[in-house]
Amino acid sequence: MSLILTYIATSDGKIKRSSLEVLSHCREEAKKNGHTLAAVVLDTDPDSFTGTLEKYGASAIYTVKNPIFKNHLNTPVIEALAAVIDKVKPAVVAFASTEAVKDVMGALATRFDAPAVPDVASFKVTGDGLDALRPVMASKILAKTSGKGDMVFVSVRSGSYDATESPVSAELTSVPFDFDEGGLKNILKEVIKASGDKVDLNEARVVVAAGRGVKDDEGKKLVEELAALFNGAIGASRSVVETGMFDPSTQIGQTGKVVSPELYFAIGISGAIQHVAGMVNSKVIVAINKDEDAPIFQYSTYGLVGDLYKILPPLIEKLREARANA
Repeated sequence: MSLILTYIATSDGKIKRSSLEVLSHCREEAKKNGHTLAAVVLDTDPDSFTGTLEKYGASAIYTVKNPIFKNHLNTPVIEALAAVIDKVKPAVVAFASTEAVKDVMGALATRFDAPAVPDVASFKVTGDGLDALRPVMASKILAKTSGKGDMVFVSVRSGSYDATESPVSAELTSVPFDFDEGGLKNILKEVIKASGDKVDLNEARVVVAAGRGVKDDEGKKLVEELAALFNGAIGASRSVVETGMFDPSTQIGQTGKVVSPELYFAIGISGAIQHVAGMVNSKVIVAINKDEDAPIFQYSTYGLVGDLYKILPPLIEKLREARANA
């Protein structure tokens, strides 16, 4: 029986939602094709995640424990995953698509002389590999692509699938892993987190994004207040990031991050295709713009034409009242 192996990314003691989305889809593909679904987790305490992985249907779980994983360096991740892959010889190795995964998956595909299909919106396992749909042309088109061979690597965009539970009892395997830090080509000295209690943009269920219509500190404060009400993340278009008002880590779009939250607020964003490429797969899009012809309204679920400085204050107040009365 063939095996589908899903890499489980963790951060701050939690499994990333995007990894659970991929695991859930791989579970369904495993059922359809009579394959075994396996998960691999690398962490300083990987055993703490096995219960959650069983809830999401992993019937085999490979844990790799090492202090080196605290720093999320690519080299030890590549070496540890290579050891697991060499041990279990999966037909498909699936990842949630992130910046780091691009390097990791590429290195592993090269090592195992296997095809890699990156950043797809969907995929299905076939008898000789997999078929996938990949967003191209700033996400305006879904291109058919495939990977054929005894082993195929694939990464999936966040939000492409729902994370759904299907509890099973898993077979647990601990894989020994020793790593000589002297072999590192780069050393992580320090991780500086964004100030305040910031929500991970890639994992957020709600994103409030600012565009050029947010012109000053007053507008920025309104965006922050709206995001806080939803426990959401703050995003921004490239044009407003370049003004220095928002951190580059908040940039969404073709040259920034790709997000797929359940709810996306586009505040003062015109809707240039470069930005839309990074958020078009959001489940619900609410756009606020004073230009009724702004392209963003072509993509929005709900649109409000008007001055954001007049719309947001009463909206925020009503949301606060609703929360207080809930």
